Amino acid sequence: MEIMPNSVARLALLPKLGKTDLHNLWRELFQEQPPEKLRRDLLIPILGYRLQELEFHPLRSDTRRKLLVSAPALGKNNNASGLVAPNIKAGTRLIRQWQGKTHVVHVDERGYEYKGSRYDSLSEVARLITGTRWSGPLFFGLKQKPTNLKEAV
Repeated sequence: MEIMPNSVARLALLPKLGKTDLHNLWRELFQEQPPEKLRRDLLIPILGYRLQELEFHPLRSDTRRKLLVSAPALGKNNNASGLVAPNIKAGTRLIRQWQGKTHVVHVDERGYEYKGSRYDSLSEVARLITGTRWSGPLFFGLKQKPTNLKEAV
């Protein structure tokens, strides 16, 4: 999907617009008045997002959920990577043997259920099982452990 030239021009123009023009554009794009005290530096990315949303369609609900799950971790660590949970279908059961015990996690639309409790992340469950910080997807075999490039050479 290619972005239209006029969309590129509108996006590039946003930082050059004054607050009055940004408010006018807000009314055009959202069909309502902009929030009264919203600062210019926040208006610009919101309007930029809206322009792209109108061009390419809004994010799917599952993508929006993944971003919401990732946001708190990104706020703590700007260099965080791999924060978005793997896309596991609701109804999936994850089974892992750990220190002689079998652990079963049920996946649903809202997160993960383990031993009658609900968790937002698979890493929370892995931490509960092991007592140490683990990548949940790695612990349950949903992704491979990164290889050390120096060892491969």
